[in-house]
Amino acid sequence: MSTAGKKLLKTLRRIFLNKYTIVFLIFAGYVIFFDKHNLISRWKIYQKNKELEKEIKYYEEKIKSDRTKLFELKSSNENLEKFAREHYFYKKDNEDVFIIKKDSNDTGEK
Repeated sequence: MSTAGKKLLKTLRRIFLNKYTIVFLIFAGYVIFFDKHNLISRWKIYQKNKELEKEIKYYEEKIKSDRTKLFELKSSNENLEKFAREHYFYKKDNEDVFIIKKDSNDTGEK
């Protein structure tokens, strides 16, 4: 081994065998792995928080679109009647309603 390598090894050994370095490494290991609020649990909480924020954003957009739809339904009886016919198959007393469904396997070729 060269003298530069020996000198580097001696310096590293002196640093890592220093009592303050040893105490710091033990403390860092405790904080990272064993503490009540360790870094691993903090990372999991951070990920869960990001997921919940995405969910909040989704529901805020959904609420906004639902409010718009509700306003449209309340603003006009024609819109309300159209919605009731499309979603609940309501009909007037003097009419018949026929529901035609397309096959999901049908490609339109014959």
